[in-house]
Amino acid sequence: MPVICCGSVHHCKSPQRLMDKSGFGMCLSQPKGAGLSMLRTALSLEGVEERDEEQEDEGEEDLRDGGIPFIINRGGLPVNEETWEQMWRHVARIHPDGEVVGKRIRGVTDLPKIPIPTVPTYQPTTSIPQRLEAIQKYIRDLQYNHTGTQFFEIKKSRPLTALMDIAKEMTRESLPIKCLEAVILGIYLTNSMPSVERFPISFKTQFSGSHFRHIVLGIHSGGRFGALGISRREDLMYKPLEFRTLADLLQEYQTAYQGYWHTLRKVKIGQYVSHDPHSVEQIEWKHSVLDVDKLSKEELRKELERHTRDMRLKIGKPAPPSPTKDRRSIMGSPLRNPGSPMRRNSRGERRLSGDKKVLEPKPPADLNGYQIRV
Repeated sequence: MPVICCGSVHHCKSPQRLMDKSGFGMCLSQPKGAGLSMLRTALSLEGVEERDEEQEDEGEEDLRDGGIPFIINRGGLPVNEETWEQMWRHVARIHPDGEVVGKRIRGVTDLPKIPIPTVPTYQPTTSIPQRLEAIQKYIRDLQYNHTGTQFFEIKKSRPLTALMDIAKEMTRESLPIKCLEAVILGIYLTNSMPSVERFPISFKTQFSGSHFRHIVLGIHSGGRFGALGISRREDLMYKPLEFRTLADLLQEYQTAYQGYWHTLRKVKIGQYVSHDPHSVEQIEWKHSVLDVDKLSKEELRKELERHTRDMRLKIGKPAPPSPTKDRRSIMGSPLRNPGSPMRRNSRGERRLSGDKKVLEPKPPADLNGYQIRV
């Protein structure tokens, strides 16, 4: 598919590609199947305050590009004609060259190919740090999306299995991504590493009276912390697996923000994410919400230590896998459903405190009854 990036000519199979040049890149091509009947799409181009509220929830990197709110492609890929035209109008608003950039790119057909990143594969002997570096390289090779249109709609309230389907689509389309998409992709690419725990880390900073947001995927393995992600800035994404504590990792990001005259105001840290790609659990995005500017350095360290302990407790009590067809036939009582942890724990406590009573004859009948209902 023809495409031009920042004045350079390229070719790719996907509707858009980009290259970062002096902090701002743009790469767009003709729509795949433009003019044909496609899925209808709904675009979000809200006012500044309405978009600000959505950004707070979604954890995207910036409130807006060039003072203009983001557009989100809600109709899937390939991009339909309505979305395509609105995206180009959006480009004219946010790009320094305005409408000129669109006129220069659109209609060009004699464009050479550009390489498509390959999903990393590993040998059994490949170490965890080497695997994480390969994953980060793949995320980086997809490139940061500067177009002002987010190509993949990420709803943070969706179950993990649905978000993993979106991650698969990212690997198929090889389109530029933003930081929230990189977090979902990072989870997908590390699902096969049971010794690597993943958790989201969201940042809210302030600069020149405006607030900005960013998110990365925290990593914990072998007693060390690190992170995967993507950003406009090199030191606001990947962190190697070498930080002894979560406080050390957070300090690394805070120092990087200070280098760009940003003040870190708030940090939201989630819980460990399940390694089951078919899990119907939701990602817990903000188990701890820390007002960094209101906490002393020691108070912040203690809060981060508390959060680390909470995450370790979750490892000790893993949730059962999602109820697929095969598993449902042997699940037994609905009281064992992962959505009912309190009932499960209370039953366990009753068993421990009631050793004198033998209730073995009754449970089989109940379990069989539940199996019939299932």
